[in-house]
Amino acid sequence: MTSTASFTIDSPTGPRTTTVAYERKGAGEPILLLHGIGHHFQAWRPVTDVLAVDHDVIAVDLPGFGASAPLPEGVPYDLDTVAPALGALCSALGVERPHVAGNSLGGLLALAMGRAGLVRSVTALSPAGFWSETERRYAFGALRAMRAGAHALPLPAVERLSRSAVGRAALTGTIYARPGRRSPEAVVAETLALRGATGFDSTLAAGGSVRFTDDVPGVPVTIAWGERDRLLLRRQGVRAKHTIPGARLVRLPGCGHVPMNDDPALVARVILDTARAALPAPAAG
Repeated sequence: MTSTASFTIDSPTGPRTTTVAYERKGAGEPILLLHGIGHHFQAWRPVTDVLAVDHDVIAVDLPGFGASAPLPEGVPYDLDTVAPALGALCSALGVERPHVAGNSLGGLLALAMGRAGLVRSVTALSPAGFWSETERRYAFGALRAMRAGAHALPLPAVERLSRSAVGRAALTGTIYARPGRRSPEAVVAETLALRGATGFDSTLAAGGSVRFTDDVPGVPVTIAWGERDRLLLRRQGVRAKHTIPGARLVRLPGCGHVPMNDDPALVARVILDTARAALPAPAAG
């Protein structure tokens, strides 16, 4: 069941209120799940039930994506705004220093939260921000092409394509190594999420100058990369390891850019292993 939370964020124009949608299940130490650009929290559903066996799992629609409201007028979609906003969301939900796992844009945000001391562990799946300029331009071009395609196709055409494995590959093959495994309903929903993402253009604009160049000390960090990632090439994982020397670098065989659906069991295990490496949560009271 989707819920919403409203909270105050800092902005260049002073405190503002924003509202995000999220899905929450399970009990235990909290895990915050952050999706990539143009996606929505449902991308995590292949792994949430496994994680929720021992954890309080909170999958979030980032501001301007999925069912979440856009950021208030004039508030930038940059790391310095969105990462602290996610910390404010955790406070609003009564969560202190969760484990965090993010994919692509969400992985970059997870690392930024780790750098700011807002989380207990970080699992970053093909995180943005470790690209060369040529690689960034390629990725942004591919993302813009996917969004243009989502806008160009009328809903009946999307629904028709989603009914076949070939059609699902045409719609989502850029991000999945095994797009045929996606259900028709999931492919339609994520195509519509990409089409309707109000924060897409502003996030890309803010990301043009982003390079993650800082260490993330004091918490366990795992950088995991799909060996069949066609959007952010896997050599970027080596750069991430050089930037964050204490991180564990994990290859995800058979996985594309969004690995949660390509190999749910492997992705869940990587996240849980990272969480187990963290210090225990402080006792209540």
